[in-house]
Amino acid sequence: MDNFLFKVNDHVSRWLTLGQITDISLSIIPNEVDQGDTVILNISFNAIIKQANGVKPDTKSKHSYLHLNFFPDIQEGALHHVYDEVYQEGTGDSKNTKTKLDINGEMPEYPVTIISHWQLNTTDCSNSGYAVQPVINSIQKDKNTVTYLDVNDPKQIYIRRSALNATTSINTSLQPSATPFTRDLTLWLLILKGTEAISFDNYMKHMDFIFCGSGDVNNKKELGKLINNLKGKRLLPFTDTDAYRSLKVATEAFLMVNCGVSNYGNFSTRDVEELYNRVTLKNGDVDKSDLDNFWNQYLVSTNGTNEKVLPYLAIIRRKLGDQGIKHITMDQALDSFGEDGQHKMEKTNCVGIISDKLSNPCFLELIWSYWHEESMMVQAMGAISRRFQNMRGNGTDPLANLEIDPLRPLNNLIWGYIQDEQHRLSLRRRTLEYDHHYGISLQGKAVGNLRTADSRSKFIEAFHNLLNTTLRFYKQLDDTTVVADGFPVLNALKEVHLILSEGAHNQFGDLPSTARIEMLMQQWLLARPEFREFLPTRIMVAYPEAWMDRVAAMNSLQNWTKTSVLHFRDLGVFGEQLLLTVRFGNWASISDRNQAANWAKFWREQIQGYVHAYRAVTGMDLGLENGKIDVQQPSLHLLRRLKEQTIR
Repeated sequence: MDNFLFKVNDHVSRWLTLGQITDISLSIIPNEVDQGDTVILNISFNAIIKQANGVKPDTKSKHSYLHLNFFPDIQEGALHHVYDEVYQEGTGDSKNTKTKLDINGEMPEYPVTIISHWQLNTTDCSNSGYAVQPVINSIQKDKNTVTYLDVNDPKQIYIRRSALNATTSINTSLQPSATPFTRDLTLWLLILKGTEAISFDNYMKHMDFIFCGSGDVNNKKELGKLINNLKGKRLLPFTDTDAYRSLKVATEAFLMVNCGVSNYGNFSTRDVEELYNRVTLKNGDVDKSDLDNFWNQYLVSTNGTNEKVLPYLAIIRRKLGDQGIKHITMDQALDSFGEDGQHKMEKTNCVGIISDKLSNPCFLELIWSYWHEESMMVQAMGAISRRFQNMRGNGTDPLANLEIDPLRPLNNLIWGYIQDEQHRLSLRRRTLEYDHHYGISLQGKAVGNLRTADSRSKFIEAFHNLLNTTLRFYKQLDDTTVVADGFPVLNALKEVHLILSEGAHNQFGDLPSTARIEMLMQQWLLARPEFREFLPTRIMVAYPEAWMDRVAAMNSLQNWTKTSVLHFRDLGVFGEQLLLTVRFGNWASISDRNQAANWAKFWREQIQGYVHAYRAVTGMDLGLENGKIDVQQPSLHLLRRLKEQTIR
């Protein structure tokens, strides 16, 4: 009894007929229960079916548990119970006798409330850890059921304490602050899907499907239609270049099919999982149908077209409100012009905004090309091309043993690649556009002195400030005792958005996609297995893309850079995703800090990955807390590190 909170004042041992009241009188043991404590009294009842004429009890007896709250206001009290019904349930071996229990005649100063009704339990009452004894016996006598209650040893009545003001151990944890769902999260999901769709891995799958018939890809019908349309137009004025021309047509078709926003309106369960892995939301669950609805609500209707557009592009459309929408391109119009001099198309505007450019922008950024070019990928392909033409490099030629036999496809592909050089973007032309978009350029003899007409000289400072501000936001977010403030991130996003918008002119609509097509082809050529015979690649280095170890081998042979090509690739991929969200988000019109907070949470992997890769490549830490922002061009840091490497 020393471990119990209550003791039984009197011993009750008698038979009770159905409906009779029994009192169990209890008193509180001093110093064990404080005033206002909640005490849970648990009593179990063993229902046993007994047949008439002294037949042995049924061995399939059940135990029923009742949970009561007893609120002691003084030192003694009584619980009153009435057993008012016994009924049978089930048939055969599954037949059980159950008892309903009501509370009767509670004294006002001793309120008793039912927490939950009793439930059947097959465990032995004596091992239940709670009250055991009162036993209900049913005896069938003259076709009438009589119920008896037998209260035996009062020591078997156990009491469990659940005190409101008692010292107890409770496990608690703080969670990062959640934010409400914002509709632009659907745009971030689509940008993530769009950039993955034009990744090198997906490009390789498409090339294997087109040229080898292996695997499977999405949008097969649209891809086939584009390939058949382009292969009659992309002709080269050279002999024996059909293999390269086919690669060029397939690459262009791949990019046209996969880079548009219209292809990614249907969300999947994977998208929902991706969202919840990245952002902690506080306003309920979201499923894929909700994402479709939110995406449709995020888009804006505009004059001249039935298709909705991004809010940012809707503002641009309003600025050009006097211009019509041109739904048919010039080449489509030419194709519809018949030999009889009649058009097969409906009359359309000859001037105006191109419909596809407005409603279906291509999700790619030139910064992807910049960082891949800084990895020396283009230079590696250039060195291989010169050696293919029997041009010797300066000093000892590291590619002296490069002999590509004519029996395999790579030989003819490189032949076509060299013949088509005059039709590719030059190094200088790409560098001029890097400066126009982002205020960054390449360094080297081939670039020379650039005289650009328009440079985004403030971009590097603004972009690095955005990254630094977001990293400080993450520290607040990880400190679960504070609510992270998204306003500084929002202001930094607005600044970068406006600077990026200024550079979206002239070659913006065509040069990034052209550069991407050319560099994807270079990656595909470098990934060919024939290069393993000529370049000393490190087999045990697990590069995620097949072209990377070839470029790493060339960097080592030519002593260009000792930095892993993986970091340059990460800068290109992550930088593109981040700048797409800044460019196409309607940040100039947003004042909700939750949208900036969700942006930072959603793209945390990319932001922290970009900052790490930038430090690995340039040696500069963009996450310094002293407010000092690196404003120098990345190429200057790379040139400095190359000189340090040469001295060593």
